[in-house]
Amino acid sequence: MQNALAIPQSPVSQVPAHLIESSTRYVESGLRGAANTIRAYAGDWQRFTAWCALHQLVSLPAPVEALAGFLTELADAGKKVATIQRHAAAIAKAHELAGLDSPTADKKVKVLLKGIAREKKTRIKQAAAFTLASFKRTIRAIDVTTPTGLRNRALLLLGFTGAFRRSELEALNIEDLVFDEEGLVVSLDKSKTNQLGQAEEKAIFYSPDPALCPIRSLQAWLRVLDRETGCVFVSLRKNQHLTTRRMTTKYINLIAQQYLGPQYTAHSLRASFVTVSKLNGADDSKVMNQTKHKTSAMIRRYTRLDNVRQHNSAKELGL
Repeated sequence: MQNALAIPQSPVSQVPAHLIESSTRYVESGLRGAANTIRAYAGDWQRFTAWCALHQLVSLPAPVEALAGFLTELADAGKKVATIQRHAAAIAKAHELAGLDSPTADKKVKVLLKGIAREKKTRIKQAAAFTLASFKRTIRAIDVTTPTGLRNRALLLLGFTGAFRRSELEALNIEDLVFDEEGLVVSLDKSKTNQLGQAEEKAIFYSPDPALCPIRSLQAWLRVLDRETGCVFVSLRKNQHLTTRRMTTKYINLIAQQYLGPQYTAHSLRASFVTVSKLNGADDSKVMNQTKHKTSAMIRRYTRLDNVRQHNSAKELGL
């Protein structure tokens, strides 16, 4: 996105140039989101500016009519509701960074988006959650006689028990891990909801079954790594030789689908943590202490209870 931010200067007292530059950088950092979001928004914004250029329209600031036409074209092309909404969010972010009013705030655009969603009758797709029983079977079936198997078992178990986002798993370093007799504490510098880098921790506990234990599995993988610093989850060559390349979020997602099934994603590890925890009676505060969600509303959104017999008070009427 093109940056049009500027710190105004007083005609009497000029602000030093280096302070203007630093202030602008801080404002940009405050307005931006997570790295993955930035990449997605950048592609969406580029698509909108190209569309505007094709139709000889201004993209910044964009008139309401231009945005409405662009979103309508996306809808007519069969794009998903979530994709259309993300494009609108990217356009709003570009105007925000430029210090301009966004056309997405216009009532006409809001009605248009609502109408698109209603006509398509499409729910925003959420990552599926698995059952604890099926997850246990999956973990037990992993061949851990190879470095690849040891790595993937550790990745899946840690991702589930820690309710990690795939971006957090990608960024994880050995220095972030502290083991003791009670278990493991993982420190997170930054996450999607923690852009300021404030200290956040996740607690991982031992399992009585070594084959299902996230801590023992992670320690077995770290012994293969044989390092004290650097990224935890790295890529391997076909001959099982280690590399120093950090695994990407895309590859982490592929591993989740390889073992769990094509209907699942790496985000299913996090969604399943919430669902299984709630089915086992955990209150929202306990779940939020691990997921780092800020509200109970987000926990309800993450809970996948599609089976009407699950978590249903009709079983507790006492008849």
